[in-house]
Amino acid sequence: MNLLTEKLSRYTEPQRVKALGIYPYFREISSHQDTEVTIDGKKILMFGSNAYTGLTYDKRIVDAAIKATEKYGTGCAGSRFLNGTLDIHVQLEKELAEFVGKDDALCFSTGFTVNEGVIPQLVGKDDYVIFDDRVHASIVDGRRLSFATQLRYAHNDMESLEKQLAKCSPDAIKLIVVDGVFSMEGDLAKLPEIIALKKKYNATVYVDEAHGLGVFGKQGRGVCDYFGVTDDVDVIMGTFSKSLASLGGFVAADEAVINYLRHTARSYIFQASMTPAATAATLEAINIIKSEPERQEHLWEITNYALDRFRKEGFEIGDTASPIIPLYVRDTDKTFIITAKAFEKGIFINPVIPPACAPQDTLVRFALMATHTKEQIDDAIDRLAEVFKEEGVI
Repeated sequence: MNLLTEKLSRYTEPQRVKALGIYPYFREISSHQDTEVTIDGKKILMFGSNAYTGLTYDKRIVDAAIKATEKYGTGCAGSRFLNGTLDIHVQLEKELAEFVGKDDALCFSTGFTVNEGVIPQLVGKDDYVIFDDRVHASIVDGRRLSFATQLRYAHNDMESLEKQLAKCSPDAIKLIVVDGVFSMEGDLAKLPEIIALKKKYNATVYVDEAHGLGVFGKQGRGVCDYFGVTDDVDVIMGTFSKSLASLGGFVAADEAVINYLRHTARSYIFQASMTPAATAATLEAINIIKSEPERQEHLWEITNYALDRFRKEGFEIGDTASPIIPLYVRDTDKTFIITAKAFEKGIFINPVIPPACAPQDTLVRFALMATHTKEQIDDAIDRLAEVFKEEGVI
């Protein structure tokens, strides 16, 4: 056994959890993503998806993906920088820029590689990147790749943020990076207050709208639009794998920023292009979201309904203000046990443990889609309440 294998063989936590019969990962779904999915031949209520708009099996999007594949093929065989730019890539970037209220946009093949590639290009060794301590892993990796001085502030704590800004050189770039909607806790960044601090300290604001698009703002334009701060947010990024029913990501900003990133962001110029199918699917999803406001309206109706029911049942759900509802457990093994018991009762939820949260904040993540019904929500909450009571959590 070589040294690497010897070292990695000591990682046995998955084996321990499997032996207990509560391993919650890589559950094989044999149907399309919907409010119900099929696993091992059984129908399971899905509350573990990020498909907030419920569009992943919409026939219009499926047809758009098929038509694009028939016209362009299955892939682009190269990066956007060289031979991989299609006319529909350019069309999508124009529509995204308009959708989020910026001059221009740039599409990447995954949302993760947007943050991973853009953040290191925006700030250098004489600059600062300042981030909320609960930002997404892609932001964490992006800031790690930067040579900038890195300053962390306590979650949604504006006093903590201001203390970090006060440490910075007034002439340096100060990039504040934050999730618009925090992906595990479901709460919102305090964007109006962040913008006020931006103006006070001449900083730059970068907002990750991965979980805000399709959910918040007029026609689902995101949290920046919801708070009315789009013009004051300098850089907006988002993903296509959630509300937009596809795969990929984008960054939007003024022309100078996008021109620079188009020629320097390594995860853009050295990454293969978005597939034609994913590109066309995203375009169609944007059109549907803009033309069907009732989809967003229903999502908020059932979100408020579920939040009220969870609170009445005695669940601890924190400060969530979105279709992402954290059900706090505060014990890692018990989080796995609850996930397994819920699955046995026909409910698919996701466990959240370190490093996705602090050890004392473990939870199961309950997420809603616009296609869920109140009857499905009631059924799920009733069964989850039984499980949480069995485990002594509520």
